[in-house]
Amino acid sequence: MSSRSDAFECHWQASRLLLAIYLSALSLALITLFLIELPLWAALIGACACLLHAAWALPRQVLLNHPRAFTGLRRDESGWQLFSRCDGWQPVQLRPDSLALPLVVVLRFRLVGEWRVRGLCIPRDALPRDMHRRLRVRLRFSRRRWAAPE
Repeated sequence: MSSRSDAFECHWQASRLLLAIYLSALSLALITLFLIELPLWAALIGACACLLHAAWALPRQVLLNHPRAFTGLRRDESGWQLFSRCDGWQPVQLRPDSLALPLVVVLRFRLVGEWRVRGLCIPRDALPRDMHRRLRVRLRFSRRRWAAPE
């Protein structure tokens, strides 16, 4: 596994668990906006902000049906790469604050040429069980996992 020629690739699908969690959080945020004492105009602005975030985040991060949604990860001799239908395979630099837990993998990464750090959540129901385990193992024990793409 520590061999540099050892390639790894996985593709995930939308997660029902992540969708349920997101919709629950959105519902709680909307309910809270109208239960606390706020002027109506402030509650409406907050509700619009929540709905705009949902319109942006659901297709890209949860449902994965946007062309720019990341749906695959691979590691080969040139480093880590993420896949989107629009841009294909793009080299990324994984960040040290990425998490590989049994229930979820949280990938923190930076695309080449970008200064901002992005994040991806890959719950266990987005991949087959053995592939999710292999992904966690790769992220924990891969050599040079935080190195910039070559």
